[in-house]
Amino acid sequence: MDEKKEEEEEEEKGAGDGPERPGKRGPRREAEGAEGAEGGEGGEGLHVVIEHWSAGVYGRRAEALSRALSLAAPDLPVLLNPTKPRRNSFEVTLLRPDGTRTELWSGIKKGPPRRLKFPEPELLADLLKSNLA
Repeated sequence: MDEKKEEEEEEEKGAGDGPERPGKRGPRREAEGAEGAEGGEGGEGLHVVIEHWSAGVYGRRAEALSRALSLAAPDLPVLLNPTKPRRNSFEVTLLRPDGTRTELWSGIKKGPPRRLKFPEPELLADLLKSNLA
């Protein structure tokens, strides 16, 4: 009887502590890794990647820029942060199917003031169109 109780306790401990933690973190991390692999390699075709720091204004500017680029080139997918962004980063890159990268904008070394880190959406849309032609 004591052996059965010990086995049951071990099973409860194993089911409660061990698998739950990796199970909760594992699938999400795997999904993030899959998104990063798709966005980073350029295997899906031509697309634009916007890398932006997670702080408030960076995200708002990235969303606005994403909308402007989608209007300029409706068939071109725009990915926001397919991998973990660098601190204070704001970069826009055109990824081609052959794996080449064309940096359309980098605000990493720009500023202060902070507004210099962000491009005007209309200017970047024109730059994107010229790189697609």
